[in-house]
Amino acid sequence: MNKTHSKQSDKTVDQQPRPAAARPSTASKFISYEHLDKIGEVAVYYGFMPLKSPAISKSDLDAAKDLLDSDYVDDETEHHGRLPLHAEEKIAVIRTYQDNDMQALPQPVMLYFKDPCKNTVRKGSYPRYADLEILGSSGPIAEATLIQAARAMLAHEGYDKTMVEINSIGDRDSIARFVRELTAYYRKNMNEMTPECRQLFKTDPFDLLGSHDESCRELNAAAPRAMDFLTETSRRHLEEVLEYLETLGIPYTLNNGLLGNRKYCTETIFTIVNVDNRRTAETPSVLALGVRYNGLAKRLNMKRDIQGVGISLLIKEGKNGMRKPVVKIKRPIASFVQLGLESKLLSLDIIEKLRQVKIPLYVSLAKDRLGAQVSSVEKYHTPYVIVMGKKEAVDRTAIVRRMDTHSQDIVPIEDLPRYMKKVEEQLFKK
Repeated sequence: MNKTHSKQSDKTVDQQPRPAAARPSTASKFISYEHLDKIGEVAVYYGFMPLKSPAISKSDLDAAKDLLDSDYVDDETEHHGRLPLHAEEKIAVIRTYQDNDMQALPQPVMLYFKDPCKNTVRKGSYPRYADLEILGSSGPIAEATLIQAARAMLAHEGYDKTMVEINSIGDRDSIARFVRELTAYYRKNMNEMTPECRQLFKTDPFDLLGSHDESCRELNAAAPRAMDFLTETSRRHLEEVLEYLETLGIPYTLNNGLLGNRKYCTETIFTIVNVDNRRTAETPSVLALGVRYNGLAKRLNMKRDIQGVGISLLIKEGKNGMRKPVVKIKRPIASFVQLGLESKLLSLDIIEKLRQVKIPLYVSLAKDRLGAQVSSVEKYHTPYVIVMGKKEAVDRTAIVRRMDTHSQDIVPIEDLPRYMKKVEEQLFKK
């Protein structure tokens, strides 16, 4: 390792503020939390803040009433049904964000809910297990962070062979273009439809496209695809999400049947599916469901638009002990700063490797601009900062800087977990 020294000012990641109970103390090795369980520790490592799940109010239900029809994604597995997206839950999350003035916090705000929202009106065969939400970020790394964190959580529950299915319906312009073409296509082929399919078409072309009716399968196979009508901005967003998945080595497939509800879903919709060949009839096929919902706040007549994306784990029962309450976890010993696209692509993998050896960090990967990411290290009292810029990404190294002496080491990425483990041991020997 090459050792150098720096006289530059100390800067580190500007992680979103945590509740008072979660703020680190220099005198303690641990941070106290509320609303956290064992499986939620994974989410905290990725920068999510545990909060009490919001209750769905009558006003939330009223606001969602005209969004509830067709509120599903297609599931062609043994359930032959619809996986709920639950518009009222997203509305409750957005209301929580607004009512608690979270827009005043450094963006994005990343939330972990260990329990489903209360008072939801639909139960379904896919109960909520946990939810992760990122509000205030339009960047594709938000989807990548959700997928990476959710897969790590599922692995703890024994689901270590998973794949991502993903689609994009794009922004409002993309959706409008797709719906026009889809509607024209079905009208042209109206004579080939059964009465049931015609009724679905009258309700919503998306309903027909997701139909399992045998007489509609051939018709739907030749139907227009949402991805063919994406605007340049939406196409680039999807491509960058896929680039993250490829860099992380996450297997994925494009699924044109994932459509969501065009009244409030936008851009990406994705599922994490179980691909374990040992699965039984009792093993769920769809383990998690994610969707972006930019523009939902405007539909609720809020003054400001709120960029939102979330994922719900849908498994029924987890391993014993994973829901055990956790009141404290280790205080982060380092902050992680990434500079440039190349380093962002590698950062999630680095964080996961450090998480696996239980090195807690302050991270803010979903922050798009360096100015929003960097702040004084004294804010979090982390004795070290890990920096990865464009050069380090190319060299596959990271700079580990000790903040009290300004000394720093250049560490190969593959050696970073072992290096930081030794750093932690030395810190707490004192």
